[in-house]
Amino acid sequence: MIEQLLDKDVQNFILENENADPFALSLKNKEFKGIPIQELAAQIASRQTAKTKLPDWYKTQSLVYPPKISMEQCSSQLTALYKANLVGGKSFIDLTGGAGVDTWAFSKRFDEGIYIEQNEILYSITKHNFSALGVDNLTTHNTTAERFIEGFKGTVDFIYIDPARRDKNQNRVFRFSDCEPNIEELLPKLLSIAKKVMIKASPMLDIDLSLKSLSNISAVHIVSVGNDCKEVLYFADTQGSENVEFTTVNLTTSGNEIFKFSLADLTKSDADFSLPQAFLYEPNASIMKAGAFQLVSSEFNVAKLHQHTHLYTSVSLLESFPGRTFKIEAVINFDKKLITKLIPEGKANIATRNFKDDVAQIRKKTKLKDGGEKYVFACTNIDNKPIVIICTKVNRAL
Repeated sequence: MIEQLLDKDVQNFILENENADPFALSLKNKEFKGIPIQELAAQIASRQTAKTKLPDWYKTQSLVYPPKISMEQCSSQLTALYKANLVGGKSFIDLTGGAGVDTWAFSKRFDEGIYIEQNEILYSITKHNFSALGVDNLTTHNTTAERFIEGFKGTVDFIYIDPARRDKNQNRVFRFSDCEPNIEELLPKLLSIAKKVMIKASPMLDIDLSLKSLSNISAVHIVSVGNDCKEVLYFADTQGSENVEFTTVNLTTSGNEIFKFSLADLTKSDADFSLPQAFLYEPNASIMKAGAFQLVSSEFNVAKLHQHTHLYTSVSLLESFPGRTFKIEAVINFDKKLITKLIPEGKANIATRNFKDDVAQIRKKTKLKDGGEKYVFACTNIDNKPIVIICTKVNRAL
């Protein structure tokens, strides 16, 4: 199929229809040059995804995109390059290569590397794409991580592994011991081969539980893109650390929000509390995932609204806060008539924090449509009273 998809006329067909609706296209035709139209529609859909997710791949001619699920699960170019910039050296192994995005990024930071993928079709597609992308410092193996490691006799500087978070019945799993491969069992062997191991995990996996189940962890990176938490990275080495270092990062088009702290900082920090003042702050998704709720207050000198309301406030504007900043216009009790009066345009961005009603219920009661310049936070204050904070967003240069 790879050879058929690389046919000049087929490639032109894909390019000419790259903005078409793949589903509608599949209804109009049965095949093109002997290729089922569904296959071409899938290539077009993946190319559309790559335009924003993998811009360098999108610009590269003669790529064959992997199956839809692989395109959905693979790292974005932004997160792959972030990971690659954390490491470097002579040699590396990507034990769960998949679509090859992370391997491609790591190849820029090492003299040589090894790509492992057990799925034969995905392996063939990715091997071709490495050639199209000009990656010439890799050796590739169509096998499992466990089988490769069992037969590997050398050492490398770095190993990367992204275990599958679904079991054999395709049910989602939430512990490393249930992933494929079982990283808890495999990690000691990996550390006998490599100086450093990076383990990629879903944000769905609990960080505290993961730290208890994995050995020799020295650092954790929590990575968000545009305030959407994408992955948690665990770094293991032969020494490990009882005081694990955390880095929370939110990658944005205007700059990166980075906040670093240690496990000890998390356990020793205390928060100040206050009623809403002039400004309101909402931590980014990576900080929320890290659970650094008390630490944010002490580190940035902002007061928390309530023990379980993860919003913060200050009298003066804090330019460096890692998250969203708002100028408070009004703080009121939940009164739908008063809310409507204060937001006459009838549109607002609504969020709830530690509040009895959800966003849908608030919209139903207030009749407010989504959007506009106003932001509404329904939450509980330090006095355990439900309040509504009406504000506008403060745009800050990072």
